[in-house]
Amino acid sequence: MDYVQDHTHEVMDKYNIPFSRIRIGIEERTLLQEVLDSGWLTTAGMTRRFEEEFAQMIGARFASAVNSCTAALHLGAEALGIRQGSKVFVPTMTFTASAEIIRYLGADPILLDVDYGTNLITPAILEEAILHHPDVQYMVLVHYGGQMAEMPALNSICGSHNIKILEDAAHAFPARLNGQTVGSFGNITCFSFYANKTITTGEGGMLVTDDEELHARIKTMRLHGINRDIWGRFTTKGSGWEYDVVEAGFKYNMPDLAAAIGLGQLGKAERWRKTRQDIAARYFQRLQGIPHLDLPVLNVDPQDHAWHLFPMVIKDSSRLNRNDFIDSMSKVGIGTSVHYKPLHRMTYYKDRYGLRNEDYPNSEKTWKGNVSLPLHSFLELEDVDLVCDAVIRLLG
Repeated sequence: MDYVQDHTHEVMDKYNIPFSRIRIGIEERTLLQEVLDSGWLTTAGMTRRFEEEFAQMIGARFASAVNSCTAALHLGAEALGIRQGSKVFVPTMTFTASAEIIRYLGADPILLDVDYGTNLITPAILEEAILHHPDVQYMVLVHYGGQMAEMPALNSICGSHNIKILEDAAHAFPARLNGQTVGSFGNITCFSFYANKTITTGEGGMLVTDDEELHARIKTMRLHGINRDIWGRFTTKGSGWEYDVVEAGFKYNMPDLAAAIGLGQLGKAERWRKTRQDIAARYFQRLQGIPHLDLPVLNVDPQDHAWHLFPMVIKDSSRLNRNDFIDSMSKVGIGTSVHYKPLHRMTYYKDRYGLRNEDYPNSEKTWKGNVSLPLHSFLELEDVDLVCDAVIRLLG
């Protein structure tokens, strides 16, 4: 039996199709009970198991579990060497965490427009950005909606210009590119296990890397800059309690309670991905050809897409604008969301860096009409058809 948590308000007018819904099954409950019975609730053996199995699934040498993807990005940026005065490319179509962690370190994000239809940074966009900002040495690369960016080409460009890549794969587990798993391409890749992601720990994140020095730095900095993990200190006999603080670190560790949920979900991730792929295929089948609607563009094989989001764009020619569409869907009990209001429109970034909307034409075109439809493993195809019927009535 699966236990359910909804992440939209429930609407009882006609349907009850929430935007996001998660499964908690017997696997997660069994592992949670194991942690409770152990008497050790914070970071310990369950977290280590989660890290090891996640790294094996990704094909990475090292994985570090943390309490959020924001924490993962912060640790990754710090480990890569981003410091006061550094400049970092960041796509404007992303959640604020992708850029705010740059500001934590006193560095400055250089916001880039994205490709219309995929909302990804492309090789052409990156090469143009380097022409205008040749001194940039870092990039936060966001794999938007569950689809990976063109990593081989981007890696090649960044290698030629000495730019280090921090991959934000909050949307992209378990995505692939030409059969190669996300997290196996670059310097550091960060994942989110927030409550509405493809697998969840409630709150949580993970960093993966093949670089032993980066991994060592991340492990130290995630728990106060202490040179030993807490589990080892308190389970070693004799004077094993002793430790040293070698850096001013952070409090970013994942507790075993959260890791138990993630470990229980890990084995179901691909099955759930395939379910979401089938749902997305139905959306494409039913909604293709609506004149006032642009559907997401695929640059990867559907089986390589994680299908975290199904983001559409309602065109200016539509008789119904995006906000009215969302209200109308809500009234019939269908949850939707928006991904995202671009960062160049956010007061903090707009005012601090003097950003202009007209410098981001693709993101502006997307922002004016973007809306994401429900996409989760609880949806039956009958539910998807109800969603499509509503979309066609409102926009067709």
